[in-house]
Amino acid sequence: MTEQLTVFPAFFRVAQKCVAVFGNGEEAFAKVRLLMNTQARIVVHADKAEDDFAAFLQAHRIETFTESFQPAQVEGAVLVFAATGDAAEDRAVVAAARERKIPANAVDQPEFCDFLTPALVNRAPVAVAIGTEGAGPVLAQMIRAQIDQLLSPSLGALASLAQAYRDVADRVLPRGVARRVFWRRFFSGAVADQVSLGDMASARREASRLLQSAGQVPGHVWLVGAGPGAEDLLTLRAQRVMMEADVIVYDALVPQAIVDMGRRDAERLSVGKRKGCHSKSQDEINALLVRLAGAGKRVVRLKSGDPLVYGRAGEELAALREAGITCEIVPGITSAFAAAADFELPLTLRGVASSLVFTTGHDLTGDVLPDWARLAISGATIAVYMGRTVAASVADRLMQAGLAPETTVAVVENASRPERRLFHGTLKDLPDLQYRDELDGPVMVIIGDAVAGANFTRSQPLVRGRALGAALAEPAQKQTDEVRN
Repeated sequence: MTEQLTVFPAFFRVAQKCVAVFGNGEEAFAKVRLLMNTQARIVVHADKAEDDFAAFLQAHRIETFTESFQPAQVEGAVLVFAATGDAAEDRAVVAAARERKIPANAVDQPEFCDFLTPALVNRAPVAVAIGTEGAGPVLAQMIRAQIDQLLSPSLGALASLAQAYRDVADRVLPRGVARRVFWRRFFSGAVADQVSLGDMASARREASRLLQSAGQVPGHVWLVGAGPGAEDLLTLRAQRVMMEADVIVYDALVPQAIVDMGRRDAERLSVGKRKGCHSKSQDEINALLVRLAGAGKRVVRLKSGDPLVYGRAGEELAALREAGITCEIVPGITSAFAAAADFELPLTLRGVASSLVFTTGHDLTGDVLPDWARLAISGATIAVYMGRTVAASVADRLMQAGLAPETTVAVVENASRPERRLFHGTLKDLPDLQYRDELDGPVMVIIGDAVAGANFTRSQPLVRGRALGAALAEPAQKQTDEVRN
């Protein structure tokens, strides 16, 4: 299959130039609305415009002619749209335009289109045009919606400000790396932040300061939550800062697909830590972040889930603060939330569970029972991170604390990802988890009365060979009935 386009993407200069639209109904109306994004002089030929279209034309004082179509009407236009709804008349409009060497477009007639109209994301003077060569207009609109969410509403104002600084930057900065670094920092640093806040005076001051100290801008670190693993659960802010980073420092549990979403020319450094296999110690990671930012780099420290939930963020923040390096937290979706979503499981439930505890299984392996363990007796939902290898200890200690052996348990490996695996059972079944050697991804265990309200139709029993009804013993089934009633 060829990857070559049949059309060449281009932008026409239409400011103060005539663009003619022929038609009375919704198709012509849509073309006029699209053209309203430009400074074109729009001329509409509509002999019987529909009411809403006519009202729009009048409200926006758009030049309108009501005579029936004549070939001479296309003269003087730089572009022509034929959107009458009558295929034969549209072809006649296109023929008249082509005879005069004017590019024309007939709606829904590709062979009579010299150009195609894209789905448009407008951040003037920035524009993103999406085309499918007519194969999928709905697809183009879906892509447009996604891009529209990714681009800051203030992007156009930032681009306009950049125009004011382009000449002086070209004079002051040598061509090459220094100039590229200046513009990257202009579009992704303090200048962009002030523009997004609507403070153009501060943005201009930051731009001037950046120009005066080009090449000497201090580094910055973002601690970014990569979420539980699914690429589409990465936040928009996380995507934005990953595109701004000079360096991406990432953990082993972050999928490569998410690491690859960073800027293409950013340096990528793995500092992955898995059980029994640490490529770098925490002190070494702290020192690495300080060194990179100290050299003026903008660094994304990419962590699985949320950086503030078992992400050792406190130690990294302390090291950065001590070194005088600015840093920022970009939250992510923590694995407990993703696991609950996979099970359609309410983590809190009115009248059943009013509190939620995050913990690691290793908290329940010591001699002293953690204070929070007693919350489980009063109905708290317990979300256990990294609990597979200590499942037996977790179950034993919670039952010692008084939690009923029949309390429902949900287990998810690789929460949110296509390869996720779901298991269900009761607290007394939980020790079987440590014998499931096939589970090599991150495992989340959720325990509590509220878990009985989960959807178990897509999960398998923790105890091998056990049917769904048998896995959820009668006491657990009673919990389910109470929760749902």
